Amino acid sequence: MNAKMRTLIAAALVIGIASGPAVAHAASVPAPAPAPAAAERIAPLVSTPPNAAALEGRFRAGSVTKVFTAAVVLQLASEGRVDLDGPVRRHLPGVVPDRYGAVTVRQLLNHTSGIPAADGPGDSFEAQWEHRFDVTDPRAQVANAVAKEREFAPGSAQHYLNINYTVLGVLIEKVTGMRYEDAVGARILGPLGLHRTSFPGRTETRIQGPHNRGYQAIPKADGSRELRDVTEWNSSDRWAAGDIISTTADLERFTVALFSGRVVPKDRLEEMFTVPDVKDFASGEPAAMTAGLSRTVLPDGTVAWGKTGGRHGYNSAIGATRDLSRTLVYSVNATDAKGRDMNPVALGVIMAAFTK
Repeated sequence: MNAKMRTLIAAALVIGIASGPAVAHAASVPAPAPAPAAAERIAPLVSTPPNAAALEGRFRAGSVTKVFTAAVVLQLASEGRVDLDGPVRRHLPGVVPDRYGAVTVRQLLNHTSGIPAADGPGDSFEAQWEHRFDVTDPRAQVANAVAKEREFAPGSAQHYLNINYTVLGVLIEKVTGMRYEDAVGARILGPLGLHRTSFPGRTETRIQGPHNRGYQAIPKADGSRELRDVTEWNSSDRWAAGDIISTTADLERFTVALFSGRVVPKDRLEEMFTVPDVKDFASGEPAAMTAGLSRTVLPDGTVAWGKTGGRHGYNSAIGATRDLSRTLVYSVNATDAKGRDMNPVALGVIMAAFTK
């Protein structure tokens, strides 16, 4: 199966596959057939071309946002406006305390800064649900985080946390003199023609235009589950780390352009394919994150690079092999998108797209 067909098959899944009994709405498209057994996943999952109108449906892409943020920072580095090895406080005086050490821009990009997470409403879904319409100031988040003790010496470990990219969003605004959203729009969305990709802004809770609705499964006392509509949500607490709204078609175009060197100049693109030689802070395993992407080695030895994103109701990802012989973009409606285990449908999509 060629790369284009693999991308179309994966993109078709945006119509409404769920991990559990979720419901999706997208241009009145009929529900897809159940996923085939593992041995059959390499075969095409659709016998007719995907419904083009349905694929225009927008969704929350979560941490895929980080790839756009990293790309803008690397553009600025290529222009000589940001020094990746320079301390962040050179651009943002007083933001990162002296006691943290000289945290560099590169360490923010690859999650080796040691800055801890900012406080939030809590990890439980119910706690987050109660605060779903809160408006969060990213600078207040940064101030809250750096008021704590650092987790480790900068550059000595990797801990994937949104706070690194929140700081980078503030950095982009300071260096460009533009709002973060406008900077990404002017540098990436506009030039690539990503007309269905947007940022909701700090006060917007709805997804504008045709879109998939997201649902979260809530356990009930009798053992059954309630499906709660989580489509409307304020994402300002994720901001430059995770609030982008897009479509599979736009994200596929972005992925191909990025890997081709048409977004980040090739003199800086290698940062996105360089994994720091440190251990993961939580697991002790070798680091896997780069500047915006993550390296994954599949069971057959295929090396894939990409980024997943999870928001309540939505699981999304972009990815490709370095040579673009295989590309993947998907979004599935997941009823436990923030759960510990990977969405089984998404795992099947990944294996179908990249298995040789």
